[in-house]
Amino acid sequence: MTESFVDTLGVHSRTADDGTAHLELDATESHLNEAGTVHGGVLATLVDTAMGQAVRSLTGEDDVPATSQLTVTYLRAGKPGHLAVVGRVSKQGEHLTVCEADVEQEGRTLVHAVATFAVLHT
Repeated sequence: MTESFVDTLGVHSRTADDGTAHLELDATESHLNEAGTVHGGVLATLVDTAMGQAVRSLTGEDDVPATSQLTVTYLRAGKPGHLAVVGRVSKQGEHLTVCEADVEQEGRTLVHAVATFAVLHT
């Protein structure tokens, strides 16, 4: 089996149930930008992944959640160390689902995100 993108990043402890997903990343030097803080693309990937898993926990096995809109608000810089991410479904329609997610480090919120997912019924 091929390693997925989030596995390559080092994401672990992925769980999702009843519209809420949790995941973790231990940020290392390889996750930092030139300023020495956690790269914004890493943080955006974390919230997008958590929200997608939250949606998937409420859909059928053959349904595919696809991000159609993602807004990421960076509240403070992250540093090497443990990151905890929670994604949750806020509103669910037949074809569109709205979610929110947060990334926390040492009890402080680094990122808050809102996204809309199109649920593709295959």
